[in-house]
Amino acid sequence: MAEHYLPDNLPTHIQHYIDGKKVDSVGGETFDVLDPVSNTNYATAAAGQKADIDLAVAAATKAFNEGPWPRMKPRDRARILNRIADAVEAQEARLAELETFDSGLPITQSRGQALRAAENFRFFADLIVAQFDDAMKVPGAQINYVNRKPIGVAGLITPWNTPFMLESWKLAPALASGCTVVLKPAEFTPLSASLWATIFEDAGLPQGVFNLVNGLGEDAGDALVKHPDVPLISFTGETTTGQTIFRNAATSLKGLSMELGGKSPCVVFADADLDAAIDSALFGVFSLNGERCTAGSRILVERSIYDEFCEKYAARAKNIIVGDPHDPKTEVGALVHPEHYNKVMSYVEIGKSEGRLLAGGGRPEGLEHGNYVAPTVFADVKPEARIFQEEIFGPVVAITPFENDDEALALANGVKYGLAAYIWTQNLTRAHNFAQNVEAGMVWLNSHNVRDLRTPFGGVKASGLGHEGGFRSIDFYTDQQAVHITLGTVHTPKFGSVEAAATLEG
Repeated sequence: MAEHYLPDNLPTHIQHYIDGKKVDSVGGETFDVLDPVSNTNYATAAAGQKADIDLAVAAATKAFNEGPWPRMKPRDRARILNRIADAVEAQEARLAELETFDSGLPITQSRGQALRAAENFRFFADLIVAQFDDAMKVPGAQINYVNRKPIGVAGLITPWNTPFMLESWKLAPALASGCTVVLKPAEFTPLSASLWATIFEDAGLPQGVFNLVNGLGEDAGDALVKHPDVPLISFTGETTTGQTIFRNAATSLKGLSMELGGKSPCVVFADADLDAAIDSALFGVFSLNGERCTAGSRILVERSIYDEFCEKYAARAKNIIVGDPHDPKTEVGALVHPEHYNKVMSYVEIGKSEGRLLAGGGRPEGLEHGNYVAPTVFADVKPEARIFQEEIFGPVVAITPFENDDEALALANGVKYGLAAYIWTQNLTRAHNFAQNVEAGMVWLNSHNVRDLRTPFGGVKASGLGHEGGFRSIDFYTDQQAVHITLGTVHTPKFGSVEAAATLEG
């Protein structure tokens, strides 16, 4: 095994960031942070508890109620957001290096995440400057307009897959809207999140607007969800955690935006461009180490091309380069944590009794250490199989044949999830009908997962609640207050007056 790569100037201790200062937990609690290649601890992190969340929410509340941020003109907020984007771009190499080290994501894919994070801030900087509120007029009688205002302190809970970029998806619109925030990043990957504090300070974000508390979901995350002064929670993560958040948020009727799990179908019809479909179907489940919510982890293939597809797909999967995440040649790196590695490997073993193993099926040869899983392909998987129904969140795919359009749609919709779907066909009528009938929040036709930031992002069924993206993100972080003004004579029934009595008698 090659010598283990260590970035320069790695921290040995990661702190919270509350009210403009880096601090430890009030009670001194910490947890260990490991890297997924060596599975050894490289740092400790402050483990947030209720007391730490209370301090962070108090700072964010004060910044919202008394500070300049919610009251700044959109252009002034946009300038700061653009400076944040500049800083992220300037640190792209360092961010990618740290993200790869902390998460096991291949370095070539980490580089793209930093640029996407910067673009999120630029996009929302542009959006808040261009945005205008609605006015509804009744000529000569009434004018009604919408007064949009930030709601308050937003609680942001983010996952460990592409952590820095997914944090930016929430931070950018929340800050653009004028909210203040408390971010609780995933405990497996706190390293890149610790960079936000300096980035925001250097960009001129006022003190207390951004706060970060590290820690476990059941401690820091739970306290944030239950805090009475946090009216909004935006969460990306696993479905059962989302259900817990839903229950805990009910008491105080919080606004919720939750992007949850997925078991997305990639449907390949016989008339598809087969080579393009195979390229996309491989990338869709094996990029980001398979640790992506929108992974096309169920491939449904029309029977007449099924054998050819399986043969070509498996041959390509066997050639995928698995190895050191810092090597630019690597296409699949190390899974994020031993706990997750064990979960994925348990599904690989389950799959051996539920499908025909065409590729992978265990640890890659020559990689005895680290959380490495060979890209694994199962064919002939029945719809009731666990590897067909359950989210694995790793480089494991199930391939299932279908006979006709109706069966393909039934298979596509036959799981509890509904996040994404990918459809490959040259038939325009079929493409649109299938897209509109598939139970998925997002559909890609003859395309892999390329997202336009203006479009809604979210799922249906067990894959989520609400949508973010574009103006829908601004809608989530703001209240829309309707203001009504009468322009002419006010015609109100005069209850209790002499005139009213006379009218009634008449």
